[in-house]
Amino acid sequence: MNPSLQGYTAAVAEAAGPAALSALAADLEAIEQLVLSNPQLRAALTDTAVAGPARRAVMLDLLEGKVSAAARRVAAFACMAVEAPEVPSALGWVSTRVRHLGEGQDEEPGLSLLQSRRRVGGFATAVHEDMSTAELESLEDDLFRFARIVESTPALRSALSDRDLDVAARRGLVTQLLEGKLPATSLALARYAVTGGRARDVVGTLDYLVELTAQARGWRIARVRSAAPIDDDQRSELTESLGTLAGAPVELQIEVDESLLSGALIRIGDLQVDATARGRIDALREHFAPNGWEPAGFGRSKSSQDQTEGAE
Repeated sequence: MNPSLQGYTAAVAEAAGPAALSALAADLEAIEQLVLSNPQLRAALTDTAVAGPARRAVMLDLLEGKVSAAARRVAAFACMAVEAPEVPSALGWVSTRVRHLGEGQDEEPGLSLLQSRRRVGGFATAVHEDMSTAELESLEDDLFRFARIVESTPALRSALSDRDLDVAARRGLVTQLLEGKLPATSLALARYAVTGGRARDVVGTLDYLVELTAQARGWRIARVRSAAPIDDDQRSELTESLGTLAGAPVELQIEVDESLLSGALIRIGDLQVDATARGRIDALREHFAPNGWEPAGFGRSKSSQDQTEGAE
């Protein structure tokens, strides 16, 4: 099934709570039967000429006031997330999945790296829908800070990345660390990074969620590793330049790394700008000696030098 729909369904079900899942599954099953029994509606929803957002709008309008808000959200998203011919089966899948969640079958199937991130992205989409700009900004900060804590704490990173450790145990560790310290939305996304993402990609998944949250409020994240602290004037100039480069407002997330010697390493999505002294040195080394470079006189023993001089 579509990974985004998997994540979206998980988010709505979690927000509804265990007591509501049986009723939610029943509503979704009723929606599936409505589509299957109504040829005109089924034809409209499976028409490949109708775009996904239009199918979603049809379902939202049709279900207004007829089912729970949660069922309406999930059914409408299902109509948009999958290809038109797959809409009926997607509606069947969400009703079955919610019923399984109500029975405690909450483990997500293994997916590839890209598909896992899409699944986590679907969860984030559902969480973001009802959040204000200020709430999104706070959520972004929470996720970024947690990602940096995991990244810089070897024992924690090892535990959360351990594929041999049960998912429930890893999810419980996140709950133990963050519950009561962060809002419910931040905790839910941090937990789902473990539940829906790949174990070895936990930091990457958290950073991906930071990027999605920034995009949800109309901004993009520029991750800057700088050899020295950046003052306010430099920050303003860099923000303006990168915003022009990215074609959207940019928010800087700055980390000082003295090993870069000078300059900064900047990432915006898949774009990387390496303006560091270390980067320039590495580039020169690769250009002049792609197979490795060794300064003259190094790596030769004194005896070999003497032999060479004797031969001369």
